[in-house]
Amino acid sequence: MSKQREEWSSKLGFIMASAGAAIGIGAIWKFPYVAGQFGGGAFLLLFIIFTLFIGLPMLISEFIIGRSVNKEAVSAYDTLAPKSPWRITGRLGVIGCFLLLTFYSVVGGWITIYTAMGLTGQIISDDANYGKMFEQIISQPFTILLGTFVFILLNVIVLSFGIKKGIERANNVLMPLLFIFFIILVVRAVTLEGASEGLSFFFSFNFSDFNAEGVLYALGQSFFSLAVGFSCMVTYSSYLSKQESLPTSAASVTGMNIIVSILAGMAIFPVVYAFSLEPTAGPGLLFIVLPNVFSQMAFGSLFLTLFLLLFLFATLTSSFSQFEIIISAIEKDKKRSRPKVVVIIGLLTFIACIPSSLSSGVLAHVDIFGKSIFDATDYLVSNILLPIGCLLIAVFISFRMDKALVKSEFQRGNTLSLKWFKLWKFLMRYIIPIIIIIVFIFSL
Repeated sequence: MSKQREEWSSKLGFIMASAGAAIGIGAIWKFPYVAGQFGGGAFLLLFIIFTLFIGLPMLISEFIIGRSVNKEAVSAYDTLAPKSPWRITGRLGVIGCFLLLTFYSVVGGWITIYTAMGLTGQIISDDANYGKMFEQIISQPFTILLGTFVFILLNVIVLSFGIKKGIERANNVLMPLLFIFFIILVVRAVTLEGASEGLSFFFSFNFSDFNAEGVLYALGQSFFSLAVGFSCMVTYSSYLSKQESLPTSAASVTGMNIIVSILAGMAIFPVVYAFSLEPTAGPGLLFIVLPNVFSQMAFGSLFLTLFLLLFLFATLTSSFSQFEIIISAIEKDKKRSRPKVVVIIGLLTFIACIPSSLSSGVLAHVDIFGKSIFDATDYLVSNILLPIGCLLIAVFISFRMDKALVKSEFQRGNTLSLKWFKLWKFLMRYIIPIIIIIVFIFSL
């Protein structure tokens, strides 16, 4: 067996790697500011519903597709539906992940810059204006391009050596540490004066300001935060042993993702209200709020730096899965060396990132349907391509893939009763496609 097709060393390793792919900027960075824009608790409630009844079944579906043939996304669909239009599903995943990386890597660059500043003690100070600091950083072309380049370089270095030993082992240590530091952050945030207003905003179900766009964002967030829709998890599950249970693994990843999203909201919104910040502040919310929290703590600079390092790792583990679907699709014929493929993809990604990197600076005047280049790319990926990808996967596994193979993969390695398979099958065949189509149409 080739190195690319090695199995994860354990079920825990697979869960942690999958959780690392899912728990990144989707749960930690994007969820708080999108929830802030769409009513807090109302968004949270819909996000949890979508994640459990749409995201989780979708995650199970991608796991089934990948492990059933033990091949990366493009080859998996080619094998399961040879010479048919369904082959486009895997290719859409490759294209979608590339577009996703063009703005994801920019945020990774922001985190890289902040981590470097934290290590050198340049963030927390008595008279710092963290909002202004963030605006200045992302508007400086050289700084933001350098941060993006370094973030992509970190991906290139790790992925050039493969993903099993480095990523799996590191995830087993650093993902639990991320949870621990999140809890510390939450405890400090909720004890701030005025924190109760933030908690009320986050846990109160006020739908007065909610609209069809908010529903679409909640659906897109459930896909984005679980890394489903672009078949990243098809590739990851292709490394999994046949003895492991796919539904229970998916449930573990989903549960961890929901918990992290809730912790992110509990860490952010109390501080937003305690410091009279705006909950609809957008992508910069986390970079403004975190320094405010840690500035109120003993050894705050140290804790902020440690958290940024862990946040950077969580962001990297997500980008690894996005890069991996592209790398494995190009490398599948074994005619090109992996390091060379990784370097080329890294360079192309950096070039493609330049417009989004500069959209808060020299290209701030560029307007695409009322959005910046960064926001327009985010919207295209999260709210259009991801739902389309999920719809194709739902229809594929329900109507095109061999039914006996699907059932066999669902039931392998577990003692779940048949009713759970029937419920999953019902959701994938009749409920999820209809919901995706309805929400998509109403958002247009």
